[in-house]
Amino acid sequence: MDIFTFCGQTDYKNTNSLPSIGYNLSAPDRVYVLPKVLQEISDITEKDAASIACIQDEQEIIFIYDINKNQIIKQFNFSDSGDYEGIARVDRTIYILRSDGVLTEITNYESSKFKRTTYSTGIPWKDNEGLCYDQKNNRLLIAPKETPGKNTENKEKRLIYGFNLSSKKLINEPVFSFDLSEIGRFALENNIKVPMKGKKGHKKEPDIKLRISAIGIHPITGRLFVLSGIEELLFVFDMNGNIESIERLNHNLFKQPEGITFMKNGDMYISNEGKKKSPTLVRFNYKSK
Repeated sequence: MDIFTFCGQTDYKNTNSLPSIGYNLSAPDRVYVLPKVLQEISDITEKDAASIACIQDEQEIIFIYDINKNQIIKQFNFSDSGDYEGIARVDRTIYILRSDGVLTEITNYESSKFKRTTYSTGIPWKDNEGLCYDQKNNRLLIAPKETPGKNTENKEKRLIYGFNLSSKKLINEPVFSFDLSEIGRFALENNIKVPMKGKKGHKKEPDIKLRISAIGIHPITGRLFVLSGIEELLFVFDMNGNIESIERLNHNLFKQPEGITFMKNGDMYISNEGKKKSPTLVRFNYKSK
């Protein structure tokens, strides 16, 4: 597998004075070209300092990718085909999210004595894609990509649900509710270039969809990172749901960003489905200042 560095700059760079998120998204530290079997890579999660667990959206298989050897070193097959979109590790247990909201829990996943259990979360939306471990609150966060319908009270909201790891049940109310109008206002106030809408001759306004493709909690700052792959945007929120940053993603680097994870030292990895090219894993070293 190839690795290459990337030193190009984006054509759009925010000129505001927002606090740094700790990464220069126009200059990754490494780009890993992944093997063809991960063409449809749909999410990633940190395993240890040298490897990342990956899932692809056609089968319930965990691939362990070694970032030093630049290759898959193990894989674990657990079930039949399906639309698998999220993966998260909690100690020696792996959770896999199916798009219909069903969670698979695999304890001791690296052992022949593993135990596989499924939970139907009952999330009322389709296309569930975002999954991450919220250690502080002992829960999983689950984010639907599907947006609420126009005739619902939540049409201008984007919701993230919590799955309690003690009770193994979905928390009744969403744990995050993001207001698109507040996010749009934040973009305008900070001169961030985002998609705009409006008729000719009228004042345009932000047209942010926030169709969530991946989520992750930063291990050092505790911020929630949210990818909207179709818009090539990265959102950063505090754990009260307040927007702190919006970052544009370089299309040359991020053809289809579908996964995000962090190493314990804060280094960030974003995975891209291959589409018509090779799938990739993009690494950004964390810089605290």
